[in-house]
Order: sequence, then C-alpha cells, then structure tokens
Amino acid sequence: MIDNISNSYVVLELPVQWGDMDAAQHVNNTVYLRWIESARIEMFQKMHKGDFKFKKIVPILAWQDCKYVFPLTYPDQVVISLDIIELLEDRVLCEGKIYSIKHERIVAISKSLLMAYDMEKLKKHPFPQPWKKSFTDFYGESILK
Repeated sequence: MIDNISNSYVVLELPVQWGDMDAAQHVNNTVYLRWIESARIEMFQKMHKGDFKFKKIVPILAWQDCKYVFPLTYPDQVVISLDIIELLEDRVLCEGKIYSIKHERIVAISKSLLMAYDMEKLKKHPFPQPWKKSFTDFYGESILK
C-alpha cells in the first residue's frame, strides 16, 4: 500500500526495466539511487518552474543513503516520492521513498543532503532564496530549521 504521497513535493512513476536486474535477478541497488536522482531532478525542475538551467549557483549532492526494504524484479512499476525534511541555511535534507505497484509496498527509503554550490568561487553557497521559497510555499514555514 502506498502511503499518502499526494502531499509529497515530487511524485514520479517509472517502469522497472529488464536491464535493471543484476545476476541475482533482482533490481540492482544502484538503480534505486538513480531513481531517487531522477526525483531530485524533477524537484529542481519544479523549483524552477520547468527551467533546469543553472547558472552560477547549482545544487550538489553532499550525502546519500538508502535502506533497501524489499527486492524488485521485472516487470513492475515504481512510484518515487521525494520530500524535504529539513531546510537549513545552506542545505536541505530530502527523503525519498520508492514503492512497488506490483507488490503494493515500499521497497526502499533514501535520505540525501543537498547543498548549493558556487561554480565560480568553487565553494558552498547559502541556499538561494528562490529555492527556499519554493519549498516553504509548498510545505509552510515548519520545515525551516
């Protein structure tokens, strides 16, 4: 059963591909990370209202983990939800959940830390105000830490 994902910042549905499976005949662990990455890209497209062109300040992945809950196989569809857990001055903590349509259950949970990075100065940068506004407009001020 899929949790109430209608309140998630991003919801993305993707097919499990035959080539996603490994020698053990289940979806390879790295595929789950790519699915979460796809949800993060969707998040930044939403933040920029469909424009994914970054200029001086870009988001970078600083840290990520993934708890594998249930093995997936082909054929299946997955639904990925991505939410912001904490919004700090210079970073944002995200939580992604991957659900199997076929098995009607959660199959993985991932947390990731994103930072803003200045491509000219080659160092971290405070999280841009328009990025913050996109999150607080969706979630309210309660995610600010």
